[in-house]
Amino acid sequence: MIDFLKDIVQHTHGLGVINMIKVTGTKTSTAVNAFDQATKTVVLNADFKAPIAEFQGVFGMPNLDRLNTILNLPVYAEDAKISVATQKDPDGNDVPASVNFENKTGDFKNSYRFMSTAVINDQLKNVKMKPVKWAVEIVPTAASIQKLRFQSQAHSDATTFSSKTENGELKFFFGDQASHAGSFTFATTSGTLSKQLNWPVGVVNSILSLPGDKEFKISDEGVACITVDSGLAVYNYMLPAQSK
Repeated sequence: MIDFLKDIVQHTHGLGVINMIKVTGTKTSTAVNAFDQATKTVVLNADFKAPIAEFQGVFGMPNLDRLNTILNLPVYAEDAKISVATQKDPDGNDVPASVNFENKTGDFKNSYRFMSTAVINDQLKNVKMKPVKWAVEIVPTAASIQKLRFQSQAHSDATTFSSKTENGELKFFFGDQASHAGSFTFATTSGTLSKQLNWPVGVVNSILSLPGDKEFKISDEGVACITVDSGLAVYNYMLPAQSK
């Protein structure tokens, strides 16, 4: 259980913009949905490769910063007892209510409460992006991710960067020619973008810094998607194009 929880927290709270998620679980699947409620820069839809048996039902996980703190307490680093408690929903079904932590000797405990189905459905609506045609699909290299980070440092005041294809290359641009500007080749591609769209630099950097295999896709319809395979789950981060 602790591996599942750490994976979820790392790939949601770890971005710095998500602090609440919805979990939808059955006997055969476990899905996670969330979006950045403050700035609307990212929509997350994730599916675990194998269902989490204790996560059957619909419930919310709020205050992910608190859960992150609990998960990283040294007292739970070895032989911790972690269990999920349930409660009855209005239809009489057992739904996860909390995850409880106890250290090896049983003298240190924490309980992290989940949100009920009704509350999470009210506070976090599922956001479904319409199907789009991807113009560019690439697998970013570690070197390209590092170059993006370098340009971000050189343009620390920038909140967005833009993408453009030129002569079989996907290029990213920072700043503008009227002041300070920078660009670099992120990847080679056989695809072509007809529009130069803007993307949130902080969120993109955070996603690309996560561990796991990644794919970066961009559509001329005003959306990009970064997919991260953590080994336990596949996380799809949908990024609406931003105003410069």
